[in-house]
Amino acid sequence: MKISFHGAARSVTGSRHLIEAGGARVLLDCGLFQGRRHESDVHNRDLGFDPESVDVVLLSHAHIDHSGALPVLAKEGFSGKVYMTRATGELTRVMLDDSARLQENDCAYVNKKEGRRGKQCRRPYYDSDDVRDISRRFMDARYDDTVTVRPRVKASLHDAGHILGSAAIRLVAATRGSTTTVLFTGDLGRKQMPILRDPESPPPCDALIIESTYGDRVHTESAEEIKAKVHQMVTHAVAHRSKIIVPAFAVGRTQDLVMRIKALVKEGRIEPLPIYIDSPMAAKATAVFRNHPECYDEETYRTFTSEGDPFAARYIHYVSSVQESMKLNATAGPCMIISASGMCEGGRILHHLKHAIQDEANLIAIVGFQAEHTLGRKLVEGWDTVPIFGVPTPRRAQVVRFNGLSAHADRNDLLAYIRAIKPTPAKIFVVHGEEKQSFALAAAIQAEHGGHSGIDVVVPEPGSTHEL
Repeated sequence: MKISFHGAARSVTGSRHLIEAGGARVLLDCGLFQGRRHESDVHNRDLGFDPESVDVVLLSHAHIDHSGALPVLAKEGFSGKVYMTRATGELTRVMLDDSARLQENDCAYVNKKEGRRGKQCRRPYYDSDDVRDISRRFMDARYDDTVTVRPRVKASLHDAGHILGSAAIRLVAATRGSTTTVLFTGDLGRKQMPILRDPESPPPCDALIIESTYGDRVHTESAEEIKAKVHQMVTHAVAHRSKIIVPAFAVGRTQDLVMRIKALVKEGRIEPLPIYIDSPMAAKATAVFRNHPECYDEETYRTFTSEGDPFAARYIHYVSSVQESMKLNATAGPCMIISASGMCEGGRILHHLKHAIQDEANLIAIVGFQAEHTLGRKLVEGWDTVPIFGVPTPRRAQVVRFNGLSAHADRNDLLAYIRAIKPTPAKIFVVHGEEKQSFALAAAIQAEHGGHSGIDVVVPEPGSTHEL
């Protein structure tokens, strides 16, 4: 068995891992690389392997950094099937459609600006036709059922608790009279988070491919601290009649935040203020959430069955049209605007930031991980001037960072997940993290399991191939 790492190796975007075993070439995830424009173009237009040679794709979840390059794969000759949970399939269709539309809109906007400067035009990675093409290959798989990829290669999906439908993927390949088992975590979720069930205990494996987004830190904010911070934000916005701008992934963080605010209103800790969810995709994704109560934890399921829609309220408004979105820029506060993308790398959030970022009364709430070189990361790092649509823009709005809303497992969660695998896998690959996070987690794994003979912990280099 060979494993090649073509994305999310020493970085946190563009998850793509190719396994060759049992006469099959299986791709785990096919994500879009997000970051600097030129670097993104290089990684997203050349996937690093021959798409025609791939037999099957196994998709862990719908986030664009895991699914967003699937249409590129189809454009370049992939003709196989893509297996995922039903919820992931529905979300991925929505997200890819939105990704194609955003690329077309952003390219048109940037080309209009850069065309005046005589610069070369940008072009989208794919369009809606490419999305429809790959969507026809989507195949539903239920948690824990066995999928026969090839006669000698079988796979199963296990609830990862990260977003709706997310899964860890177990691949079993028969070669030379024996079997080799690989477990790929995708993105692991956390226990005791709203909406979804806790991550499922991991099945046995010979080799583990584990994410490391938060491999060097522990989530320290308690639920009460998050409530207090939300309360403080809303109180500030009401007092100053200002806006709270929230860059949030349309899948996961948006629904989580809505439910937390609803809980605070229900408890009487805050007065409701208008919340505008300015993302057609978020509205569609929320509809998918409503379609899959089987993924909910017990508390959310009880709310769904006894109180009705957990994602709706009279003060929550889902914004669809461009005209409605543009009106929000002239709408007076207090209000909260939640819009994608979560890392501020495209979409309507850029327009809201452009109009709100120079007013010191406004707040920008960062509720998720921000990859290196993204606008969101620059905001977290406190840059006084940030590039919006390529234009240096002074930042006067206050940035409020939430550390406890992440849907990613932290260092302790990741170590506990490995500890639960019996016996400990002989090979552990640490991926989907910036170098600092990946190497920190690798060192912690080695320190905990170093006494076990034969355990090898590797932080693979981009493009590297390893043989089991």
